[in-house]
Amino acid sequence: MKKIAIAAITATSVLALSACSGGDSEVVAETKAGNVTKEELYNVLKENAGTDALNMLVQQKVLDDKYDVSDKEIDKKLNEYKKTAGDQLDALIDQKGEGYVKDQIKYELLMKKAAKDNIKVTDDDVKEYYDSLKGKIRASHILVKEKKTAEEVEKKLKKGEKFEDLAKEYSTDGTAEKGGDLGWFAKEGEMDEAFSKAAFALKTGEVSDPVKTDYGYHIIKKTEERGKYEDMKKDLKKQVKEQKQNNQTELQSVIDKLVKDADLKVKDKDLKKQVEQSQSQTSSS
Repeated sequence: MKKIAIAAITATSVLALSACSGGDSEVVAETKAGNVTKEELYNVLKENAGTDALNMLVQQKVLDDKYDVSDKEIDKKLNEYKKTAGDQLDALIDQKGEGYVKDQIKYELLMKKAAKDNIKVTDDDVKEYYDSLKGKIRASHILVKEKKTAEEVEKKLKKGEKFEDLAKEYSTDGTAEKGGDLGWFAKEGEMDEAFSKAAFALKTGEVSDPVKTDYGYHIIKKTEERGKYEDMKKDLKKQVKEQKQNNQTELQSVIDKLVKDADLKVKDKDLKKQVEQSQSQTSSS
């Protein structure tokens, strides 16, 4: 399952609770031994998850102020996850509610827009990537669970339907949204042995018969092999940028810069101390 909203999905409803203001005597739980107030809960949450929760909330506000994500975009991504994540997403929705999941998807999309806007690719980056592709091929696949379904897809391909469209319709893994694209991979060590053998036996543009692996049935299309650098440069630049946009370190660097530009001032003295310690540790590492 593709991770939803990178860090956000790991943060629980603690975030909402940790945003409560100190000094609130509203009772959130009652026992015969005594009540628990929002102030008490806030202080415990602040002590145990304060920095992470604050960072999450600040990042959300900064991104939401700078970029726009429509309901249509959120619904589209949610439908993609429903198709590829299956029971895991259903369980999350049952536990947290669809509204919570949509909030995390919105955060993910905001981060992607920030990455697209801020991450740059140099010619050296592209050349280094090109050099790494020696001996590799690029391929797409349509992965289904049953042989009968694979044969159904195969018939549609022979009738002229587009591989990318059928991948989006049928494929059961995270590559579906990208038309089945698997990127570049080597002959050994990166893919299932049967899959790799079938893929490397294909000519560029050729489509395989259904190939069975432990994951199900694959229909594979070899889309590219390394050619001349100048011929591939434009497309490789797009690929490198996409990789950088999905890189946790690159993305966090973008978010950190946006938060810095937003001139964060932590008013709570305990949280301020935690944030300063966290920033100091990050700088030293």
